[in-house]
Amino acid sequence: MVSALTNGELVPEMGDKTVVVGGGVEDVYGEDSATEDQLVTPWTVSVASGYTLLRDPHHNKGLAFTEKERDAHYLRGLLPPSVSNQELQEKKLMHNLRQYDRPLHRYTAMMDLQERNERLFYKLLIDNVEELLPIVYTPTVGEACQKYGSIFRRPQGLFISLKEKGKILEVLKNWPEKSIQVIVVTDGERILGLGDLGCQGMGIPVGKLSLYTALGGVRPSACLPITIDVGTNNQKLLNDEFYIGLKQKRATGQEYAELLHEFMCAVKQNYGEKILVQFEDFANHNAFELLEKYRTTHLVFNDDIQGTASVVLAGLIAALKLVGGTLADHTFLFLGAGEAGTGIAELIALEISNKTNAPLEETRKKIWLVDSKGLVVSSRKESLQHFKKSWAHEHEPVKELLDAVKAIKPTVLIGTSGVGKTFTKDVVEAMASFNKKPLILALSNPTSQSECTAEEAYKWSGGRAIFASGSPFDPVEHGRKVFVPGQANNAYIFPGFGLGLIMSGTIRVHDDMLLAASEALAAQVTEENYEKGLIYPPFSNIRNISAHIAAKVAAKSYELGLASRLPRPKDLVKFAESCMYSPVYRNYL
Repeated sequence: MVSALTNGELVPEMGDKTVVVGGGVEDVYGEDSATEDQLVTPWTVSVASGYTLLRDPHHNKGLAFTEKERDAHYLRGLLPPSVSNQELQEKKLMHNLRQYDRPLHRYTAMMDLQERNERLFYKLLIDNVEELLPIVYTPTVGEACQKYGSIFRRPQGLFISLKEKGKILEVLKNWPEKSIQVIVVTDGERILGLGDLGCQGMGIPVGKLSLYTALGGVRPSACLPITIDVGTNNQKLLNDEFYIGLKQKRATGQEYAELLHEFMCAVKQNYGEKILVQFEDFANHNAFELLEKYRTTHLVFNDDIQGTASVVLAGLIAALKLVGGTLADHTFLFLGAGEAGTGIAELIALEISNKTNAPLEETRKKIWLVDSKGLVVSSRKESLQHFKKSWAHEHEPVKELLDAVKAIKPTVLIGTSGVGKTFTKDVVEAMASFNKKPLILALSNPTSQSECTAEEAYKWSGGRAIFASGSPFDPVEHGRKVFVPGQANNAYIFPGFGLGLIMSGTIRVHDDMLLAASEALAAQVTEENYEKGLIYPPFSNIRNISAHIAAKVAAKSYELGLASRLPRPKDLVKFAESCMYSPVYRNYL
């Protein structure tokens, strides 16, 4: 087997076989087609330098290089004599990680591993997903972003600032990987519930894309994290001598719009029509405008609006088995009327409309929103932001959440406010007073911003609440019963959703694909899960869940005529599984 150097990329030549996966993007390293026993030589110089090989995270195996590989690739003396295997390395690393008291130290150790040995990083994350997901993603990633300047070691993605205006296409070409399938991009203005973190928001795209690979099986080499730096309005960062971003107030208006438009055009020009761009943690006003502006010309997805909506809708569909009735029988009250709240509300209304054939204007009337000024009602319509106007129903003004709960008498209470401790004892008790099983979703991240804790929800409702949160909570014992709180984590949806788009060669995202993803996730909840009060399946089975979500999303894309990968595979679940990246070591001889 010989390797060729093509456009500066190392491309294995496997006989006459062309390696094509996932919508026709070349599998540069043979990652999806190689087995552990298939031999891959991923470097091309006649004398491979062992020292360089050990510093290449794509191919480094550390002590797992065999005796033959050490001889063939000049590794003798560069490694201790012991030969390990991936399982033993994994066991050792998990032991080491558990020695750290602080989650941020575990996060830093995981990032170091990703930069040193990519396959071992993903093997560790896949095999220990329930333990490590809160480390590489919310809530720990929030603290990592706050301190990103001090823990920054080497770039993990592209930083595009106002300095690069007019040169964004050139900047994209600086990224070493060329076959990019997914970009996650942020401007750092609204990182989780932590606000404007500017350039330090890079931790979010990096974390999201590690989950695209671990949970959805998208190859690491096909993922590109990007932070667009237009400044920050966070005075603390502007005064910080160690801040790594532009030290200026945020650009807005035309200057901002022009930079984003140049970016979107450059992405399409460089990577083609089917590149998936996921918008992440943009402020409300920009999030809605960007999604609306580019959804008809690009393959775009906003996880805060659409991903959150899809995962919450899945939980609600699953919860119907516990609370009874259909979605149309329930009344929904939201605390928070930003991109997450209105996105979830719109998808619920769309699902009810599809199931009942009632017009969207009617189904929206089952859903009420409370913002910082109180209940969103028609008498406030003139002063409301455009994305709230659809939810301004006829009702007298109500200022406080508790009064809104008593007036509307919702069966479902959903928190997307980003403000902690807002579901007070009085609010939860009121919900429990007129609902046999009140459904309470405290979705704000990180844990400190959650509207209430799992323990509070179960305790104040007398153990009757069905509870899920955005960040993880430990099981709660109440009245001799152990309750396992569910986590309405976007990581259930976006990796499988993205895989479905990529493997079908989808060219545009349609709302019906989000509904398909929700229904696919809800279908994965088992009777055993319901008995524990769970409305989401455990993360331990996430790759299988992602494959089923990908299949349903791809099926809907084919049905809508938006898929470009033809002919359509007969078994979409099996095809999804075949497209998934495996982090098992390869033999390099």
